[in-house]
Amino acid sequence: MAPAAAAPLNFAVIGCGLIGKRRAAALARLPDARLVLACDLDPARAAEAAALAPGCGVATDFQKVIAGADVDAVIVSTLNASLAPIAIAAAKAGKHALVEKPGAIGSSGLRALLAAASARKVQVRIGYNHRFHPGLLKARAVVDSGALGPLLFIRGRYGHGGRKGYDREWRADPKLSGGGELIDQGVHLIDLASWFLGDFVSVDGHAATYFWDMKVDDNAFLSLRTAGGQTAWLHVSCTEWKNLFSLEIYGRDGKISVDGLGGSYGTERLTHYRMLPQMGPPEMTTWEFPSSDDSWAAETAAFVEDVRLARTPSPGLQEGIRTLEIVESIYKKSGFPTS
Repeated sequence: MAPAAAAPLNFAVIGCGLIGKRRAAALARLPDARLVLACDLDPARAAEAAALAPGCGVATDFQKVIAGADVDAVIVSTLNASLAPIAIAAAKAGKHALVEKPGAIGSSGLRALLAAASARKVQVRIGYNHRFHPGLLKARAVVDSGALGPLLFIRGRYGHGGRKGYDREWRADPKLSGGGELIDQGVHLIDLASWFLGDFVSVDGHAATYFWDMKVDDNAFLSLRTAGGQTAWLHVSCTEWKNLFSLEIYGRDGKISVDGLGGSYGTERLTHYRMLPQMGPPEMTTWEFPSSDDSWAAETAAFVEDVRLARTPSPGLQEGIRTLEIVESIYKKSGFPTS
């Protein structure tokens, strides 16, 4: 007889805004996970998320949620300032956690979460879903195949144009957000750059507020170097006006460029520029990924596997801590407060 299939993991989503609803919808697509509770301070928002999964209950008190014996794992998708405190409480209650990026408003919050997770032997993944976008998964495969040869440097740009009143939203309050564009979209670029190049031992750059009337940054410029001298040159901006994502990875034998993330960022595509023996114009191959964004479901599926296999997630807390250390270094250089 074939072994019985493992029972689905029971999840609660804590924080049911835009990202929480995406997380709830992703859970509803997975056969080995089940959303049993949607929790938000606003019961109406919790109910909207709960409606995405048959039989899902509604809650407004996260403490009661994490105390429940019917919850195996939580997805924390609240404001930045609440991410680490809720995840720490969940870890202490023996619950696994997928915590939305950046995981905390400072690296100290993630260190405290690491201590709590280690003590209870629970798995914690930081929600850097961009690693699971199809163009970036294809980029990872091309790099791993050796087609680019030794990697030289990365150039990345990521930005959006904000919206009316953007500088009065919670992201403009450093006590709630931990910072501006660098800790918002910038952490994605830092995470992706380190995924391809490894740890950065040299951190330089600055953050600035050029346009928006707020106490946090609206642009940041980074130059990161590995011990071997490979460089990631990154720019993030919420004065981009037209939403933009571009990640170029250069190797000795060619380069790849990932552009767009779907939706308002444009069709996601990867172009491989392969250097010819005689050099000159490269040979080009392009893949387009016009379908809907499956990164949320793919990332959640990886987290379920982390739990099943007792596997340390990647990116996990160590990667998240290093990313926030880089953010803090840039903020200190630029005169912005850090947490």
